[in-house]
Amino acid sequence: MKAQTEQDANLISVDVAIVGGAMAGATLALGLKALSESLKRPLNIALIEAHHPNQDHPGFDARSIAIAHGSIFELTRLGLWPKLAHLGTPIDNIHISDRGHMGMTELNAEAFHLNHLGQVVELERIGQVLFKLLDEADISLYCPNKLASVEATIDAQLLTLDDGTRLSASLLVAADGVNSKVRAAFKQPLEQVDFGQVAIIANIELAHVETDKNNENWAYERFTNSGPLALLPMSSVKGVERKSLVWALNPDEAKRLLSIPKDQFLIELQQAFGSRAGQFTAVGERYSYPLMLSYMPKPIYHRTVFIGNAAQTLHPIAGQGFNLGLRDLVSLIQVIEKNLLDETSAAPADLGSTQVTYAYLNSREKDRKQTMTNIEFLVRGFSNDYWPLVAGRSLGLRMLSWLPPLKTPVARTAMGWKA
Repeated sequence: MKAQTEQDANLISVDVAIVGGAMAGATLALGLKALSESLKRPLNIALIEAHHPNQDHPGFDARSIAIAHGSIFELTRLGLWPKLAHLGTPIDNIHISDRGHMGMTELNAEAFHLNHLGQVVELERIGQVLFKLLDEADISLYCPNKLASVEATIDAQLLTLDDGTRLSASLLVAADGVNSKVRAAFKQPLEQVDFGQVAIIANIELAHVETDKNNENWAYERFTNSGPLALLPMSSVKGVERKSLVWALNPDEAKRLLSIPKDQFLIELQQAFGSRAGQFTAVGERYSYPLMLSYMPKPIYHRTVFIGNAAQTLHPIAGQGFNLGLRDLVSLIQVIEKNLLDETSAAPADLGSTQVTYAYLNSREKDRKQTMTNIEFLVRGFSNDYWPLVAGRSLGLRMLSWLPPLKTPVARTAMGWKA
């Protein structure tokens, strides 16, 4: 670690530099700008992103994600959800079942006196809106730019971009995903648990079925011996109902299903899921990615914090990945707000101080640990045919149906609410 001994005329000084402009990084930049305006305290914010949403952005691809009720509350507090709400498809009900066994239950928004349990957004569409908001905000957006190098000094992090631009940041935020260049540059450890599963993701079209309920705003989680199969509601296109599919499988089976014709894929998907959601009639492009739990034991470094997938990635079994990452950035904004409110003219705020980074670390420890433990328990407990576990999980799901008060803590967790 070096001290800065000379002034670089080409060095651009910022309070916060964010590397990675996907959901977590873009939301953090906009949230910090809203904070600076509310406190009437100017913050110089730089956001570095390698891809524009119009250029096959890996963070704004064909996937859809579920934004939990608690996350919508936080996005509303940041002033962002009113600008994104038109992109959301509400989840009014969640049906949970165990394939081949008696266990099943439902979570219904109406039972909790809510309009919805969450919303589903398509990443490609939301990326367009977020970048439009970034363009309109007083945020220095370096895009498309890659981080070429980063150097830690005593009072700043020095960033060099691929076009030669040099930035000096009091606080560096790594929001650059599971393969974080910032983490690699500082040689910070990353623990990984391989679940031996691959997720197939695709958009599915369904034929309307005559039932006593509207299936459009239902989400489905169906547990199979190879892993969970989830369907999330999406907005209809020209009256055609759509769902976003996430299907966890062993790698060999996933490879086979990716290679077969689409009509055969739909037949096998229908056999695996059943007819509860309707008749699957079409499937879009199929993509896949390996499923594992990745996490940094200590998601901070000198004048640096790690958020979102750079800090941890989760199995999609409960749709908590973005919601946990959002709580990362909300906690960071709260820590920065406290630091700014505590500043005096004699001691101006230092957003990269150890006080800030360790306050962030302490604020996230319990939530991260509890969420990751719960996810691993679900994956291990619901991805096998070991009969004691089968009996236990089936009974547990049935108990939720028989005793509705037991659903409250489950629903709170699913909706992203923390005590």
